[in-house]
Amino acid sequence: MNKQQGFTLIELMIVVAIIGILAAVAIPAYQDYTVRAKVTEGLSLASGAKTSVAEYFSSEGTLPTSNTEAGMAQAASIRGNAVRQVLVTNAGAIQITFSGAPIEGALLELNPTDNGGQLVWECGGGATDLASKYRPSSCR
Repeated sequence: MNKQQGFTLIELMIVVAIIGILAAVAIPAYQDYTVRAKVTEGLSLASGAKTSVAEYFSSEGTLPTSNTEAGMAQAASIRGNAVRQVLVTNAGAIQITFSGAPIEGALLELNPTDNGGQLVWECGGGATDLASKYRPSSCR
């Protein structure tokens, strides 16, 4: 008896099609994940700015309007692989400017609110133009 071994062409084509479908779904999800990792870097760099703004608020009773007033380095010197600068603007708001595709030049703004002598931080504001799919879940 002549017994056939191996896979038929149809079976191989089905496997290739399944792998193609999985790749078509996985690649965009992975790309979004890598961009969200870049945004996380920006939030990490902004944590130092949050601390400086909160310390200024505790000692002065008002919010700083610049990096210098908050006792921080200049905005352009606070940078990372995907962050161009971290800037303290009016009323203590912190603007994170991103670099690199697809978020080149996008801004994420963190706004402080006085909650009985303690600052509470909220994402968003007029300057934020970072696509919501890239923002952390607390900022959507």
